[in-house]
Amino acid sequence: MRAVLTWRDKVEQCVYDLAFKPDGTQLIVAAGNRLLVYDTSDGTLLQPLKGHKDTVYCVAYAKDGKRFASGSADKSVIIWTSKLEGILKYTHNDSIQCVSYNPITHQLASCSSSDIGLWSPEQKSVSKHKSSSKITCCSWTNDGQYLALGMFNGVVSIRNKNGEEKVKIERPGGSLSPIWSISWNPSSRWENFWMNIEIEDSEEAIVSRYFQDIPSTLKSAVYSSQGSEAEEDEPEEEDNGAGDDSLEERNDILAVADWGQKLSFYQLSGKQIGKDHSLNFDPCCISYFTKGEYILLGGSDKQVSLFTKDGVRLGAVGEQTSWVWTCKVKPDSNYVVVGCQDGTISFYQLIFSTVHGLYKDRYAYRDSMTDVIVQHLITEQKVRIKCKELVKKIAIYKNRLAIQLPEKILIYELYSEDSLDMRYRVKEKIARKFECNLLVVCADHIILCQERRLQCLSFSGVKEREWQMESLIRYIKVIGGPPGREGLLVGLKNGQILKIFVDNLFAIVLLKQATAVRCLDMSASRNKLAVVDENDMCLVYDIHTKELLFQEPNANSVAWNTQCEDMLCFSGGGYLNIKASTFPVHQQKLQGFVVGYNGSKIFCLHVFSMSAVEVPQSAPMYQYLDRKMFREAYQIACLGVTDADWRELAMEALEGLEFETAKKAFTRVQDLRYLELINSIEERKKRGETNNDLFLADVFSYQGKFHEAAKLYKRSGHENLALDMYTELRMFEYAKDFLGSEDPKETKMLITKQADWARNINEPKAAVEMYISAGEHCKAIEISGEHGWVDMLIDIARKLDKAEREPLLMCAHFFKKLDNPGYAAETYLKIGDLKSLVQLHVETQRWDEAFALGEKHPEFKDDIYVPYAQWLAENDRFEEAQKAFHKAGQQGEAVRVLEQLTHNAVVESRFSDAAYYYWMLSMQCLDIAQDPAQKEVMLSKFHHFQHLAELYHGYHVIHRYVEEPFSFHLPETLFNISRFLLHSLTKDTPLGISKVNTLFTLAKQSKALGAYKLARHAYDKLQGLQIPARFQKSIELGSLTIRSKPFHDSEELVPLCYRCSTNNPLLNNLGNVCINCRQPFVFSASSYEVLHLVEFYLEEGITDEEAVSLIDLEAPRLKRENKWQEITSNNAQTLRLDESMDSVGDDDPFTAKLSFEQGGSEFVPVVVSRSVLRSMSRRDVLIKRWPQPLRWQYFRSLLPDASITMCPSCFQMFHSEDYELLLLQHTCCPYCRRRMDDPSP
Repeated sequence: MRAVLTWRDKVEQCVYDLAFKPDGTQLIVAAGNRLLVYDTSDGTLLQPLKGHKDTVYCVAYAKDGKRFASGSADKSVIIWTSKLEGILKYTHNDSIQCVSYNPITHQLASCSSSDIGLWSPEQKSVSKHKSSSKITCCSWTNDGQYLALGMFNGVVSIRNKNGEEKVKIERPGGSLSPIWSISWNPSSRWENFWMNIEIEDSEEAIVSRYFQDIPSTLKSAVYSSQGSEAEEDEPEEEDNGAGDDSLEERNDILAVADWGQKLSFYQLSGKQIGKDHSLNFDPCCISYFTKGEYILLGGSDKQVSLFTKDGVRLGAVGEQTSWVWTCKVKPDSNYVVVGCQDGTISFYQLIFSTVHGLYKDRYAYRDSMTDVIVQHLITEQKVRIKCKELVKKIAIYKNRLAIQLPEKILIYELYSEDSLDMRYRVKEKIARKFECNLLVVCADHIILCQERRLQCLSFSGVKEREWQMESLIRYIKVIGGPPGREGLLVGLKNGQILKIFVDNLFAIVLLKQATAVRCLDMSASRNKLAVVDENDMCLVYDIHTKELLFQEPNANSVAWNTQCEDMLCFSGGGYLNIKASTFPVHQQKLQGFVVGYNGSKIFCLHVFSMSAVEVPQSAPMYQYLDRKMFREAYQIACLGVTDADWRELAMEALEGLEFETAKKAFTRVQDLRYLELINSIEERKKRGETNNDLFLADVFSYQGKFHEAAKLYKRSGHENLALDMYTELRMFEYAKDFLGSEDPKETKMLITKQADWARNINEPKAAVEMYISAGEHCKAIEISGEHGWVDMLIDIARKLDKAEREPLLMCAHFFKKLDNPGYAAETYLKIGDLKSLVQLHVETQRWDEAFALGEKHPEFKDDIYVPYAQWLAENDRFEEAQKAFHKAGQQGEAVRVLEQLTHNAVVESRFSDAAYYYWMLSMQCLDIAQDPAQKEVMLSKFHHFQHLAELYHGYHVIHRYVEEPFSFHLPETLFNISRFLLHSLTKDTPLGISKVNTLFTLAKQSKALGAYKLARHAYDKLQGLQIPARFQKSIELGSLTIRSKPFHDSEELVPLCYRCSTNNPLLNNLGNVCINCRQPFVFSASSYEVLHLVEFYLEEGITDEEAVSLIDLEAPRLKRENKWQEITSNNAQTLRLDESMDSVGDDDPFTAKLSFEQGGSEFVPVVVSRSVLRSMSRRDVLIKRWPQPLRWQYFRSLLPDASITMCPSCFQMFHSEDYELLLLQHTCCPYCRRRMDDPSP
C-alpha cells in the first residue's frame, strides 16, 4: 500500500474538522471561524462560508446530502443547505464540541461541554439533555437507533434517539485518558475491498506483482464460496462463502481512541472486543472507510496511520509537519483527506498493490492486507489464513506456502499429500525481518531476491547459498526438481537467462540476448525456451542449440502448453496469440497477462483477479490437418476443441486411412456408427484383406459420397456392393444406370425395393402400383387395406385368379375391416370359402343371408343360430333368442344367459326387470319341460321362477316407495303388496328383497289405513331386525306412537274369501290362502287386491278342449225346488240338498260345488262335472291356457259385474280398469311386457 498526494492546500487557521458531501464531490473544512468548501477533484476552493463568530470546531453532512451542520466556540449550531445557504441557527450554553447526523432519520445531534441537543426538521424546538462531563466526540449507529458519546472523563455513553442513556462504558484510565474520538463501523457486512485498486507503473513493480513464482501450469481461476480460515499457528477451517454469516460484521462495533494512547473496540452492549491496542501517540481523529474494512487514525505523531478493522496497523498514509486533528475517507473510494494543526489540507489516493503466488492448481493472494486466501483452481475450494499482520510477500510451491510478514516469514505445509487437501499448518517460522523484492519457496528452502542478489535460506533461517548476478533480476521461477535440488529459471535485465539449482553454487547460462528479460517460460520437455523482452517481442529458442526458432511481436507475457510440446501462447496489445509449431499465429481478444496454458485453458491475470479462458484449439489443429499430420492434430485436439472439430479430425483421418486416430476421435464424439465401420475394417484387415480401395469405398459410402464409393466398388470388382448401396439408399435411378443391363430378375428386384422405399417414405399409392407391377400382390393389398382404398382392392381382387387364395383372403379381410361385406362375400364365393362366408354374415349380422345359406348347407346350422341367439339375447329380444337357441339345440345356453341377466337386475336393484327375466326364465323352463327326460326338473324350476317373478314384481313397488322421495302408488296398494310379500316370505328370502323395507312399508301404511294391530306387529318384528340408520329414528318413533292407537284393525281392510265368505285376518299364518277353506287367493297383479275368483278343477276324464266346448254352450238353467242345507258336525262340514224346501229364485250349480267339510285342515278343491260346466257362462270363466306339459287352470268369477282382465301371455289377472290404464301408460303388459299391438298370445 502506498499513498499518492493528489492535491494540497494550506490555510492560516487550524483545521479542526472535515466533512465530505455524500456524493464525494465537495469537501467542507472547518478552519478558524469559517467553513471552506473545496472541489475534491482538484482542490479548488469553491466558496468560504461565514456565519460563526468564533472558531468552528465541528462539521457534519447529512446522509441524504440535502444539508450539513457546523458547530462553533460561539455556542451556536448552523444548519446549511447543499446550496451553501444557512437556513437555521440554534445555541447551547457552552461551545459546541461535535455534531453528527442520524444516517436514517437525519436527526442532528449537537454536543457541547455540558449538554446534548437533538434537532430534526419536523421539530420546532431542540430537545436538550445534560451531561456530567465534557463531550468530545459522538457517532450514530448504522441503523440510527443509538448515539455514542465520548467524554473527557474517559466514559463512553450510549444513548437512544431520545437521549436516554442505555449503556455506560468506563475506560480503565478514567479522567487521565479522555476519549478523543469514536466511530461506529459503518458496514453491516464485511466485504472484500476490490474497488478502485490501481497498479504501479514501474517495470520492477510489474515483475514483483505479476510474475513472482508463477509456474507454467494452472488449472482454473474461478472463485468459490467454500473455504476455510487459518490462524498464524493453527489454521482452522471455516466457511468463507459470500453468503455465509461467518463473515458478517455487525454494524454495532464501536472504535474508541483515547489519550491514554489506546485503540479499543466495543459491542453495542458495552462488551469489549479483544484487548486494547497500544498506539504510542495521542489520537485526535478516527475514521472508517465506507465499507468498514480499514480505519484511519491521526494525532500527535504528525501522520495518518492505516489500520485494519481489527486494529492491526498497516502503514502510514502521509507524514505531516504538525498534529493531525482530523482525517476522513471520501465516500465509496480510496481517497483520504487530512487536516492539520498548521492549516494544511492534504488529499491522498491510496494504492493497494496485489500480492500473490501461483503453482499449478493453487493460487494464493492477499486479502484485507492481513489475510492470505489459497484457492484450489480445480475444486474451487478456498482456505483463509489470518496472519493478523501486514502480508508483504506470498510464495507457493507444491505443498509449501511461504508468507512474509513485517518481522517474520511463516512457512506452511499441507496436512497430507492429497492433491485436493486444503488444510494448511505451520511448518516453520523464521523470526527475522527481511528486505526483498521477490520471494520463492521450494520443498526445503526459501529464496530471497534483492536487486542482483539471490539468497537461499533453509526453513530454520540459515543462509545456505548466495548467488550474485551481473544485472538486476527481472524474473524468477521454480521449474521443479527433486526436493532440496529444485531448479530455478532466472531472467536478468541485461538479457541473460540462467538456470540455477538450489544445491549448486554455480549458475548455468542458458543463453544471452541483447534485450532485457521481462518474462520466461520453458516447454514441458525443457527443450525450448520462450522469452518476452522489454521491446514486447516474444522469442523462442532451442535450449540445446541456442538457435532462435521464431519470434513474434506485441507480447507482454508468454506460457507454454503443459500438455503439448509445440504449442505456446502469449498476450499483448489486448490480444491472445496461440502458436503451434511453425504455423502462423492464431489471434483472439484478451485483456491481461497470460500466466499459464494447460490444455485448452489459458489462465489470465487481469489487474488483480485470476480468470480462466477456455480456448478451442481449432486453428492449430486444422493447420496440422492440412499437412495430413493426423497424430499431431489429434494431440492438439486433446487439448480442447469443439465437437465439430473432433468430427472433422475423425473424418479426415478416416479418409486418410489413419484408423487408430480416427477411432480415438470418433470415440470422443461417441459416433458408434463410424466406430462400427472402423472395427469392421480392422477385422477384415486381420482376416487378410488389403484392398484399400474397398476400405475407402466403405468410408465414402458412410460419409454420403455415394458416387465416389460406387466408382471405388467397381474399381475393386465389387459391383454388387454398389448396387446394394444404391437400393438401400432408394437411389433406384442411379442403381439402374449403374446396373446397365436389362435382366428382368434384377429389374423386378429393383422395382420391389423401390416400392419398399416408396412405402417407407409415405408414398403408398406409388408403392402399390410398383408392387402390382412387380407381382407382389400381398404387399399391394396390405397397403391398400391400411389406407382404406376399396376401389383399388376391388380391382386387385377381380384381376386375381381364384387359385391365388392368399391374396384373395387378404382382400376379403380388408373388405370386412373397411365395412364392405358385399365385396368380401363376392371374394369368398370366388374362392369357394363358404365357412368364411357364413362367419362374414354372422359378424355383419346379415341374418337373412346367413339363414338362406344355412338352408342350403345344413352343416353350418350351429355356426349361424348360436351367434344369432346370443345377439338376440344381448339386444333384449329374449323370445326370439329362445327360439334361436332352441333351433340351435342350445337350451342350456338360453337359460344361462337369462339367469345372468336376472342376477344382474337383482344386484342393480332393477326389480321390475328381474321379475320380467324370471318370468322369461320360467317360460324357457316350461318349453324345455316338453322333453320327458327333463320334465320334472324343469317344471320345478318353472314354478320356482314363477314365484320369484311374482315376488320381485311386487317388491319393485316397495323398493321405489322406500328409496324414492315420492310414491306413485295408493296407500292401499302398498298395504296389499307388503302383506302379500310378508305372507310369501315365510321361508327363505330371495336375494335383493329386504324384510326391513317390507315391514317398514307395512307398518307405515297399516298405521295410515287404521290397521293398528297389524302395524304394531310390524313394528315389533322390525325391532328384531338390523335396521339401517336412516330408518332408525322413524321406526323408534312409530313403535312408540302406535302404542297410543287401539289394538285392532279396521274391518274395511279385512280380506274376504269368495269361496266360503270367511273374513280372513290381515296377518295370516297360513300365507295367501283362506284360513277356513284353505282356498288360495287370486291377487290382482297391479293393486294386489284379492280378486273375486275361485279356481276349479275338471272331473277326471274331461279334457280341456271338451271343457271349453261345454262352457261355450251356455245351456239354460232349470228351476229346481231343491235347496242346499249346511250341516255341521264335530269335525266336518257338509252341504245337503233338501229337495223338499221351496225354491226361491234360480240356483247356480257351481255355487253348490263350493261347499266343503267344516273343520278340515286339508284343502278341498272345487271339482266340476260336465253339467256344471254346461251351466257356466263363458264371460264368467277365465282360463290360463298353459302349454304342455302343464294343465290348464280354470277360474270362475263370482261377481260377474266386476270385470277382470287376464293377460293372454303371462296369465296375470287385473281389474279391467287398472289393466287398461297400465296399457296406456306402458304400451305393454306391466308384468310380461307383451305389447298391446302384439297379436300373438
